[in-house]
Amino acid sequence: MSITLLLRCHDMEKTADFYRSILGFRVTISSGILTVEKNGGKIVFTDRDLWNVPLTCSGTVYFTVPDIEAYYSTVEDKNIVAWPIQEMPYGAIEFGIVDCNGYYLAFQQRM
Repeated sequence: MSITLLLRCHDMEKTADFYRSILGFRVTISSGILTVEKNGGKIVFTDRDLWNVPLTCSGTVYFTVPDIEAYYSTVEDKNIVAWPIQEMPYGAIEFGIVDCNGYYLAFQQRM
């Protein structure tokens, strides 16, 4: 089973540019929906307030990448790193970032 998150964003163009140029995601916009994809993971964004609540997410979205160190080297100097690359006790190497909407994303590679 796969999962796709639908999240609200502040600005579609800014979000598209962030995911495309900073994170290297494939980005598509169709019918007012922004889809970002990388390594089989996907997030869908809308700028419409479908929930009538402030923009928030209390969790972290995890993506698995094939070469964590190479990917980290592409984002480590972008001033978005929430926690640096590190070995975790549950058998992964990971790091985290904060996106342009304030969402936390983690990128991991299984050891």
